[in-house]
Formats: sequence, C-alpha cells, structure tokens
Amino acid sequence: MRILLVEDNEDLGEAIEKRLRNAGHSVEWVRDGNEVLHAAQGDDFDAVALDLMLPNRDGISLIAELRRRRFSAPILVITARSEIDDKVSLLDLGADDYLVKPFDLRELEARLRALIRRSGGQTSSLLTAGNLEMDLAGLNASVGGVSLELGRREFRLLEILVTNLGRVVPKERLMNQLFNFDEAVSVNALELHISRLRRKLEAADIEIGTVRGVGYVVRPPHAG
Repeated sequence: MRILLVEDNEDLGEAIEKRLRNAGHSVEWVRDGNEVLHAAQGDDFDAVALDLMLPNRDGISLIAELRRRRFSAPILVITARSEIDDKVSLLDLGADDYLVKPFDLRELEARLRALIRRSGGQTSSLLTAGNLEMDLAGLNASVGGVSLELGRREFRLLEILVTNLGRVVPKERLMNQLFNFDEAVSVNALELHISRLRRKLEAADIEIGTVRGVGYVVRPPHAG
C-alpha cells in the first residue's frame, strides 16, 4: 500500500511509519495540516491515516476539503477518546473509519488493509487466482497448497498484480507502491523482483506477462 500518514506527534508518527514500512508499505509522512492538501494531490495514495489535532489546520476541515476535491482514497482517522463525539460528523464528512488512541499498531495496519479491500470491492483477506492463494492478513501465499517463500516486497508486488488480475499495471505505479518516497529506485529493481516472482510461480497456473513499454499483468488461468 501507498499510505499518506498525517501525524504531528514525532514518537507516534515514527512508530507508525516504522511499522508500515517494515510491513512493506510505502509511506509519506506529513506533520503539518497546511501540507496535507498539497501532498494528497501530488501522488496516488491507497489510504490516509489522519490525526485530527494538527498544527495550523484541523483534521475535520481537511477531510471535508479532500472530499470536495474528489480525493477518493479511504481515510482512517486517528482520534483521542475525548474527540469520540465527533465520530458521526467525521463519517458524514467523508472519513471511512476511526481508531481511538491508544491503539495497537497491528490494528492500525489491519484497519488500513480492510479499508483498501473494501474500496476495491474485496471483502475477504484471501486472494485466489487459479491454484495460487494469498492470505493478505497473514502475509502467506501458496501454490497448490505448497507455501511460497516470498520477501515482503515480492508479496506486495504479487498482491498488487493479482488484485488487478487480467489488467495491466504500469511500471510507474508498481514502483510507487513498492518503494518508499526517500528511496532511490531504478526500473531494474522492479524487474529483479518480477524475475524472482516468476521463478517462484513456476508451478502456478497463472503467469506474469510483460506489456512492453507499459507494465505487467497476471493472466488468469488458461488465458493463453
């Protein structure tokens, strides 16, 4: 996932960023309310984790403004217990879910993943394509019941491709979603991950096809 984190508390923000990056997600961390709109419009994000109490601009007005600008990514609000009375107005304004402090970082990640699945029309944490099965919550994948040994980025890459089964995913989007904003990334790094995945999927009845100059596509079983 490519996540916009909006949190001014350094300790909490650092903990969230570390947790999400260690899980293989790409994170842009914004600390000031005035920077949110610019960051949100500058890149495609899969989800936003937004604290309500921010310097210079409050989270509630930001949610309303983002939705007016047709920003469509799901928004998870991080809120203090004293602000819980705002939950109805938050949802009415366009927030998708909220999490009350203090919270377990594992729950934060699980909530974000659930929001993204919901926004994509997927209700289960299980993905299947032919004899490939992926457990998105458990970060496990298997082919014909045999477990695959996948690195974090290999798993995320396969997840993105399988979620878009039969559709070409541009290289640029894959690179944006797989690598963090502060990493120097080349197309060769993406191609290396694709090559490794292809070897590990040799027993699968799907394949990762290349559309030259565009990107990659996981073809459905027996697509020919």
